[in-house]
Amino acid sequence: MTVSDVKQILNAEYIWGEELESTEIYSACGSDMMSDVLAYVKDQSVLLTGLVNPQVVRTAEMMDMRCIVFVRGKEPDAAIISLAEDRGIVLMKTQLRMFTACGLLYENGLKGGETADV
Repeated sequence: MTVSDVKQILNAEYIWGEELESTEIYSACGSDMMSDVLAYVKDQSVLLTGLVNPQVVRTAEMMDMRCIVFVRGKEPDAAIISLAEDRGIVLMKTQLRMFTACGLLYENGLKGGETADV
């Protein structure tokens, strides 16, 4: 799945990073607790969250995540957007709630990290 596919499935809109739309995404993680995200398997992932602060971008960077989707229509401020730009992390927003967004991605073939094979 690509970032563009995630956008389409979630009826999301780009905040930053549209030029990276062909980036491959292999798994997803949905959480508002960054400590839970740090326990997640990294690489080529999308993070779905309702938390809007710079720590979200820093956590995504540490976990080699490629994309952050803010749920419930949340919008990051300019500092968060700039931080994501500097780190090459796509930002999107969707009006969907996290449960629905995660379910739609799962239904369309995107699995979670280490529990994907369970």
